[in-house]
Amino acid sequence: MKLTFYVRDTTDCRDVQPDLLTSGFRSVSFTLHTNDMLSTVMNILRSCSLPVEHMKKLNSSTQTKSSPEAGLPFYRPIKWDKSYYAFTGFRDPEQELQQARSVEPTLSLWLRNNEPKATKKHAASLPRRNELNRLKKELCDNFNLDDIRWQRRWGVSHKCGQLQSLSRLSQQNPEALINLQGHTIVFADQSGMNAAGHVTLGTMDVHHQWTKLFEQLPSYRSLQQQTEWLKEQISFLLGGIQVGPVQDITEHYSTLSTFHKRLMSQRLCLHPRSLQGLTVLLEKDHSNPRLHEMGHFIIPANCDPLKLQIFLQNNAAEARQRTLHKNQLQSEEAAVVKQCVESLSLRSLCKEPSVSPMQMVLCCRRLLEQRSPLMQGLHICVSHFYSVMQDGDLCVPWDWKT
Repeated sequence: MKLTFYVRDTTDCRDVQPDLLTSGFRSVSFTLHTNDMLSTVMNILRSCSLPVEHMKKLNSSTQTKSSPEAGLPFYRPIKWDKSYYAFTGFRDPEQELQQARSVEPTLSLWLRNNEPKATKKHAASLPRRNELNRLKKELCDNFNLDDIRWQRRWGVSHKCGQLQSLSRLSQQNPEALINLQGHTIVFADQSGMNAAGHVTLGTMDVHHQWTKLFEQLPSYRSLQQQTEWLKEQISFLLGGIQVGPVQDITEHYSTLSTFHKRLMSQRLCLHPRSLQGLTVLLEKDHSNPRLHEMGHFIIPANCDPLKLQIFLQNNAAEARQRTLHKNQLQSEEAAVVKQCVESLSLRSLCKEPSVSPMQMVLCCRRLLEQRSPLMQGLHICVSHFYSVMQDGDLCVPWDWKT
């Protein structure tokens, strides 16, 4: 496994590395070739140009104490600090286990016990929320951005930190952000551009990586135009079907190109509008074509064209029924969420991606029936567990008990 990270040079060095960054960082890359802890640590130290003489003594002493079991791999689960889960937005398995072991209370009891805490945290977060809105508006106005979004439900403090980092970069190097005009920025796990044309900024990346991405945006826009052309051609060959996007535009273009060449090798006999209104998502793996429960087709890019034609024709009617049901469910979900916000006087109501539209509809209907006055003025997120978030938002399970 190859790993790459950045270290800051704290002393002057005569032999300046070619990859030395102007910010004082230089990239360090190394490959893990073994499960041996000692050799791995020595490899890392050498990659960082750090001394390893003291490790050689440890190496010799370790060899004298080696046992028959020394070469066997051992399992030790990684226990991350709580701040890791708060920053990345990932779930804390230890916290979820503790919550699962505890007896789940009723919604009304849990609200009585936790509403004061949530209200206090929300009041304390108001300055941060105002600062977040100010920074977002300032960046959008100064660089003519369409919008700024987040891929995960990070807390307000972390969102502010991300915007402050981008704001510092704009002050230090304002020319770097010129290419962002007209784009939507999405803070995500990796830097790049998604298939929708939004610029994604990796929250773990340094300014140098962001600046390099901004310089490459013209080529990304050219790639997006080629991607749109391929989608139109595939739609024409497949009876008007729409090609859904994936996250990364580079990967999306590669998959579309492979699939388009595959289709061109054998012309299909499909009516130009026979599959209009349906959607297909392309995969790189070698699985079989299948129909998702939400009505879209999932097709491997290397699928045989004739087998694909038969599959699409045989499942088109079922796909239309499922798509119609999905659209009706999404409309019902939007209506009942709006009704909940207005009737219960909520500040906001959202859900975790893992909560389905049907689960959200059932949850909202029950909330409207109970009409708890303790929910007034709160930010509610429908999830699978109870939790009071750092900024006063409340997570409640969609199937809460009465």
